[in-house]
Amino acid sequence: MSVSQQYRDAWEGYWKDTSSASGEAIWDSEPSLTAIPHMELFAPHAVASLPVVDLGCGNGTQTRYLATRFPRAIGVDLSHTAIEHALRADTEGVAEFRQLSLTDADGIRELHERLGDVNVYMRAVIHQSEPQDRARVAAAVAALVGSAGRAFVAELTSGSRAVLQKAVQSPGGPPPKLSKVFTHGLKPADADDSEVERLLREAGLTVLAQGATVLPQTEYLADGTRIDLPAQWLVLGPAG
Repeated sequence: MSVSQQYRDAWEGYWKDTSSASGEAIWDSEPSLTAIPHMELFAPHAVASLPVVDLGCGNGTQTRYLATRFPRAIGVDLSHTAIEHALRADTEGVAEFRQLSLTDADGIRELHERLGDVNVYMRAVIHQSEPQDRARVAAAVAALVGSAGRAFVAELTSGSRAVLQKAVQSPGGPPPKLSKVFTHGLKPADADDSEVERLLREAGLTVLAQGATVLPQTEYLADGTRIDLPAQWLVLGPAG
């Protein structure tokens, strides 16, 4: 089962309305603020000899960094336009990119058959997925990890809603990059805090480490404060 056409169109429309410039998407923060600190948490558990798959890679900023840490890096995204952005940005060809819905069980299975067990990096995907699709997203993580891989998952928590609400109520209205998210019908921080871990466990994964963090954004409040969204991180492996 694939995502709804409305959801697919929302993301395609967002990426078509967003240039390939670095930082143009509100979540397109530099790896120094995102994938690098995440790797400090993930590295003690990741299997360094395995490839890494960046689920929901967007324009591939984090994927390109992950390619420096693993022998092979593959970015996957629902949006065809996002993948086009990623391919254009990867001028040195350090990573691979593929359009694929995480709810496409056959496509995920084919990817696993081609790559074998992998490390998974997934940032802020479950929290904005449609409720009926979240279990399938978690299942995709488990399927790719297989029996030997590991996963790093970072997701917004409910505390993000208050930060976003403050930004929306800023003088002059929401900042432009945040306004674009809402204009295209995307719904950040939509999942409950406990839902993410529960879905991943039900998919057949076990939590090896976890903690609280923030996901820095590329947008700022009217007073110049960067929008940092409260989040949780989990490192996971196959149950048993």
